[in-house]
Parts: sequence; C-alpha cells; structure tokens
Amino acid sequence: MARLGILLSGRGSNFIAIADHIASGKLKAEIAIVISNRGDAPGIEVARQRGLHAVVIPSKGLTREAHDAQIIAALQSAKVDLICLAGYMRLLSPAFVRAFPQRIINIHPSLLPAFPGLEAQKQALEYGAKITGCTVHFVDEDLDHGPIILQRAVQVLDEDDVSSLSARILHEEHLAYSEAIAMVINGDCEIRGRCVKKSPRQR
Repeated sequence: MARLGILLSGRGSNFIAIADHIASGKLKAEIAIVISNRGDAPGIEVARQRGLHAVVIPSKGLTREAHDAQIIAALQSAKVDLICLAGYMRLLSPAFVRAFPQRIINIHPSLLPAFPGLEAQKQALEYGAKITGCTVHFVDEDLDHGPIILQRAVQVLDEDDVSSLSARILHEEHLAYSEAIAMVINGDCEIRGRCVKKSPRQR
C-alpha cells in the first residue's frame, strides 16, 4: 500500500479530507507521516488525535535549505512513496524537489496557470473571472508550475465574495486531491513533457 507523507502549516483541511477518504476505504493508501513547520498548526493536533505519526520541524531561525534537509530526512525515514502538500506555506528548495522527483504533489485554489501564488480566490474575483476552481499538480522548482494532474471548475457567481468563493473551491479540493492521489499511486497517469496523460492501460 502506498505510503503518503503530508506537509502542512495550518488547519490541514485537505489533509483531513485525505485521511477521511482513506478511513472510508475510498482511497487505498496510508499516511506514514504528517509534518508541520509550526507547532501550533491545528492539523498537527488532528493528526495526533487520529494516532498518526506527527512531527513538528520548526523552520524559525533556519535557512530554507537547512530546514528542508531535516524534512527530507524525516520523509526518507518514513519511507514515503508520495508527498502531498496540504496548506504547506513554505517554498520547497530545489534540493527538496530533486530528492523526490515526480513524487511531490500540491493543490492550488485556481485553474492554473491562472492566478498562481497567494490569494488566488481574491485574484479571480478582482480579475472578473467567470470560472475558476482548483488544480492538483506535480511540484517542480517553480511556484505553482508543475505538470497538471487534474482540475475541477467552479463558477464565479455575481454575489460571490472571497469567503463564499473559497468555500466552494475548497469543497472541490477535498474531492480532487484524493482522486489525484489515487491516479498517481495506481499508475493511472504518466508525465510527458509537462503534460499528464492517462497511462496506456487506462485508455
């Protein structure tokens, strides 16, 4: 069974959705380790309550490279097959990405390449977008740039504000992330260039 490593910095709602899908049998995987750079992250407490291996590796006072080296060691010790960023609010160093090639995925609250970076929902509203959504993608050395695994669309309503739009996107995130994880760990997709295609046996 595939072993997942979860990285989070806050409440970890996507982590909780993944854990719930595993508990219900909808996702055939196990969470080998949950790591946070913040000891006060609510997601770390949830992981402990669920009996998962939860580790805090504080980032304060460390260079990005030094901090990432500690996380890399923890993930390797846990023998993870796939790393899932779930609200992890730090950029990964090139060394981190190279340590786990095509084994790190992230979810972003927009239809990339539109509205990368922070406050994607606010960006979409201010731009006047009529459709936005979420994107699960492989992580490379550039921000919100890696090959796209899947996307889910969300209509932007005239009466939307950041809060209402974010809530509807988050609902789709909680479905999309586990779906994408299953595609990757089951070998249902392959990367060609920067395009993720269905594996030949899935056609």
